[in-house]
Amino acid sequence: MEVQVGPQSITIHADDEVVVCAPDTRMSSTKEEGYFARDTRFVSGYRLKLARVAPVLLDSAAVRPFSARFEFTNPDLVAANGAIPEKTLHLRVDRQVGHGVHEDFDVVNYGREPVSVGFEVSYESDFADLFDVKRHALVRRGMLQSEWDEVEGRLTTTYGNGDFHRALQLQVEKSASPPQFANGGILFHLELEPRQAWHTCILWVPMIGDEPVRKPPTMCSDLLGFDSEHVQARRRWVDHSTHIATSDPNVTGVIEQAVDDLASLRMHMHDELAAAGHAHDAADTDDLDAWVPAAGVPWFVSLFGRDSLVVSMQTLALSPRFALGSLHALAHLQAFDYDDARDMQPGKVEHEVRHGELAYFHLIPHTPYYGTHEATTFYVWMAAQAWRWHGDRAVLDDMRPHVERALSWIDTDGDVDGDGLQEYKTRAGESGYYNQGWKDAFDGIVDADGALAELPIALCEHQAYVVAAKRAWADVVKEVWGDDATAGRLRDEAATLAELLEDRFWWEEEGTYYLGLDGDKNPIGSVASNPGHLLWAAAIRPERATRVRDRLLADDMWSGWGIRTLSAEHPAYNPFSYQLGSVWPHDNAICAAGFRRYRLDDSATHVARAIFDAADRFQSRRLPELFSGLPRDPGGFPVQYLGANVPQAWASGAVIHTVSELLGLQPDATHHRLTVRPWLPMWLDEVRLDNLRVGDAVVDLRVHRSAAGGHGVDVERQEGDLEVALDEP
Repeated sequence: MEVQVGPQSITIHADDEVVVCAPDTRMSSTKEEGYFARDTRFVSGYRLKLARVAPVLLDSAAVRPFSARFEFTNPDLVAANGAIPEKTLHLRVDRQVGHGVHEDFDVVNYGREPVSVGFEVSYESDFADLFDVKRHALVRRGMLQSEWDEVEGRLTTTYGNGDFHRALQLQVEKSASPPQFANGGILFHLELEPRQAWHTCILWVPMIGDEPVRKPPTMCSDLLGFDSEHVQARRRWVDHSTHIATSDPNVTGVIEQAVDDLASLRMHMHDELAAAGHAHDAADTDDLDAWVPAAGVPWFVSLFGRDSLVVSMQTLALSPRFALGSLHALAHLQAFDYDDARDMQPGKVEHEVRHGELAYFHLIPHTPYYGTHEATTFYVWMAAQAWRWHGDRAVLDDMRPHVERALSWIDTDGDVDGDGLQEYKTRAGESGYYNQGWKDAFDGIVDADGALAELPIALCEHQAYVVAAKRAWADVVKEVWGDDATAGRLRDEAATLAELLEDRFWWEEEGTYYLGLDGDKNPIGSVASNPGHLLWAAAIRPERATRVRDRLLADDMWSGWGIRTLSAEHPAYNPFSYQLGSVWPHDNAICAAGFRRYRLDDSATHVARAIFDAADRFQSRRLPELFSGLPRDPGGFPVQYLGANVPQAWASGAVIHTVSELLGLQPDATHHRLTVRPWLPMWLDEVRLDNLRVGDAVVDLRVHRSAAGGHGVDVERQEGDLEVALDEP
């Protein structure tokens, strides 16, 4: 069984470019379809015709994340030289995206008679901003003009709004017959003898302001990307990363898909930012790992602070130095000043940066926009966690000033009213995000009656993240720089905030923690998944962890496919909503990690089983960003959330995070030690990790259940100095 995610469509992507079309290649400007680059829709309409009639679709599929194939035949046709019976012609369209689009058209005559037939490819370009497309509010602010160069076989459409310029060139190449142009369509006349083939290419070349012109792939029908430097770079990263295999082939398939999706989300446009500040010499490992992922396709193809940091934390066991790319890129964008229009404050880490028309003219604040609270805290926590894996002192020294500026923001602007708690509220007016936690939908945080909680809001998890970040950085400060005073202060601050969390947020009647405190510092009495993040951060009293676990796994929170974002008994619950009762894979992986922190190991495997069960039922074993919170029943399947990003970095990272937590990997690169505290369920007897890196050491591990009911760890290959120790739960 495979469950469709989203309306039937074919989506391919590379870097910041995305092509979304119907299974028969069609694109409509009134739908969320088209060819997008730099947050602009360069192609908004598309259709094919044989003898002025749409061809008959046989099959289509995305072959790789960046390529797709479409197979057609003809219906009964009336052509100038007579009728063409159905199924006489074979039309194949191959499409590859990356620095533009290379489109191949091949037609073969399988009839016994010669055919004379017209073939047409029609394009529309509206150059709409991605935000306008997503909200179905298309506004043309500038002027469009198209020009056909008959000699060169090139159609150029330009868009201008003041000094904002975009253009698309459609270049015909290698055509077996000369192209013509009329009514928005590029036309060809085909004269085909029996068994004769015809071919042409059309290259889509986006032109973005003064940037160098992008050059589409040159090799025809290169669906596997042999001719693409970027594709090869992504493959090298996969080969260099930890290879994870298990005793369950379905689980292994989910893992492999997740790793492939993570690689496909690489944003080469930010490679320079990701590599900046690398303290090592230009080593191969640095080049392989120095990149940042897009948050998700098709809507979040951008550098997101929170998302890239969460993915980095999820995937440390996959590629320990991968986290450094996001840390370096975000350090470059860390705020130095105040700008209320962008919710920017000194030391704050950005939320999202955009490059379309709306951002260019500051009609949206994403230049970049800083309306996220936890990204700055995650920066501190991530820097400390990554250090345990990579052990690179020079990199850590380079990161330290940015961490200290982030800590300064936490203690000042992160605490809106100076009461010792972390709160958020937008200063950007209607342009700002009302909610600035990970549940950042406008209606994501509601009170007991379902009304929006009043700003400023102090979410429970924001307190826990700061507790974890300060504790982790205190350990680094003491161990690396011998700064006992700073380490002691950070630990004291974390302890004080942890007590405030217990005193102000504990909800005795429900056996969990309040979702948060509203603007009047009244508890937000909504049972939600957020308290699971407190366990992940190890920020709460051990005696309360079991009660939180029980509440998260109660029937109103547990869908059978995972933990819901909001209780099914809440007035605002809607299983089809974005964050009011849906199931998010990354949220569930975090809860599972939290259960393991408090040695609630069987509960962690219970959540893990649901995650892998859901993934196994989705197309290509690929977890979407989120799915419906409908209850699971015998023979059922997880139900899609319309509009979910697929692939999405958090969801792919959740797979790696879950496996890492089941293994209980605890690295200490500076002391050349790796502790493994596994808890493998009955359905997963063995996990193999090949090419696992801790500092400069590389090992192949086999973690398995033992006959006596415990666990074993076998080191099957080792390069470098590393002690691997088993810590049985």
